[in-house]
Amino acid sequence: MQIFENNEQVSNIYNRALSLSISKDFTHEQNGKMSLIAKQDSEQENRRRELLAVEQQANKDRIIEEHGQSHFKNQMMEKFYTRVEAKVNNTFDNKENLYTTILNIEDSAPAIMEILAVRAASVNRITPLVKSLPWLADELVNLVNKPQYRKRADVQVTEPSLALSYIGLDNLKLVMPTFMLKHWLPMSTAPFSLMKRKLWNDALSIALASQALAQEQGLDTFTAFTAGMLSNIGLFAVSRCFLQTYHEMYKAELKSAYDNRDKRLHNILVEFELTPELLLKQMIERSSKIAADVVELMRFDRLNITEPLFDIAYAENINDMSAIARIVIKAKAYVAFRSLAKEELIDNDEAKLLLSSAKLSPKDITLLKKQDIDHIKLNFN
Repeated sequence: MQIFENNEQVSNIYNRALSLSISKDFTHEQNGKMSLIAKQDSEQENRRRELLAVEQQANKDRIIEEHGQSHFKNQMMEKFYTRVEAKVNNTFDNKENLYTTILNIEDSAPAIMEILAVRAASVNRITPLVKSLPWLADELVNLVNKPQYRKRADVQVTEPSLALSYIGLDNLKLVMPTFMLKHWLPMSTAPFSLMKRKLWNDALSIALASQALAQEQGLDTFTAFTAGMLSNIGLFAVSRCFLQTYHEMYKAELKSAYDNRDKRLHNILVEFELTPELLLKQMIERSSKIAADVVELMRFDRLNITEPLFDIAYAENINDMSAIARIVIKAKAYVAFRSLAKEELIDNDEAKLLLSSAKLSPKDITLLKKQDIDHIKLNFN
C-alpha cells in the first residue's frame, strides 16, 4: 500500500503490525523493549560468548572444524532460500495460476457476490451456484443448525436451499464473503502456529470496521464489507504460496540428501529453520497488489470493488482514492493500531502518525471503538 510505504515512519509502524500476523516474537518492540534487531543482536552476542567458551575449552582444530560446519550451513541455507524465493516469485508472476491453483477460486464464488450486489438479488438465483460449491453448502447448513439459530431444537436443516431461505439476503451479504475468504485461508501456517487465526481475525475486523464506517457515511455497506474482506486475500495468497512452496522444496531437498547418502548435507537440512523475514518481505511487497489482481480476475460488473482494491495497492495520496478505498484504508490503519496497542508495541506519537496517515478523524475512532468489529451479528427473525 503506497500511502503507507511512501512514509518511512508509517511504513515501519504498519509493517510491525503486519509482522504480528506471523509471530509476536518476531515483531519489533518499542520504548526500550527488545526489538527484533535487538533480539538478533542479543542472539549474536550469546553465540559470541558460547564460541568464546568453546575456544577456552577446546583445541584449535575443533574450533576450525565447527566454524567450517557453520559456514557450510549458512551457505546451504542461503542457496536454498534463494531457490525458494525464485520459485515463489515465478508463481506470483502468473496471476491466473495463482487464482485457479493456489487459491483455487471457483467461478461460482464471485458470481454469488455479484448477485448479492444488485437490487434484483434473490435466493433462487443464488441456490444453484451454492449447490455447485459443496464446501459452501455445508457451511450454510451447519450455520443454520447451530443452537442459537435453530427455530426448533428437534428439527435440523439438511438442504442448502432451505438454509439459504432461512438465512435471508441481508444475512447472506455478511455470510457469503466471510465463508468464501475463510475457505481461501492457508491450510496450514506451520511453523507459525497462530498465524492462520491472526490472518483471519484481522480480515474479519477490517471488513466489519469498513462496514461500520460506510454506514456512518451513507455508503453501500455490502460493497464496503466485501472490499474490506477481499483486501486481505493477497495476504492469504502470499502466505499460502510461500509456506507451501517452502515445505515442498524442503522435503524434496531432504529426500535427495538421504537418497544420495549425503550425511553432512542431511544433518544440515535437519537443522534448517524457516526465517520469518522472508515471508514478511513477500507480504509487504506483494499482498496488496495481489489482492487487486485477484479481484480483477473475479470480473465484477455490479460489485464495485475492483477500482478500490487497485487504489489501495497503488494510490500514493488518500485524496485520490475512491470513497470505498478510503474507508478500507481507515479500517486497516485502525486494526493495525489496535493490534499493536494490545501488545504494547506502539507509543502515542506513533499511534497519531499511523491514524492520521489514513485520515481517521476523532469521530471515526470513537465510532470504531464503540463497534464490535470482532464478531458478525446475524439477524434471524
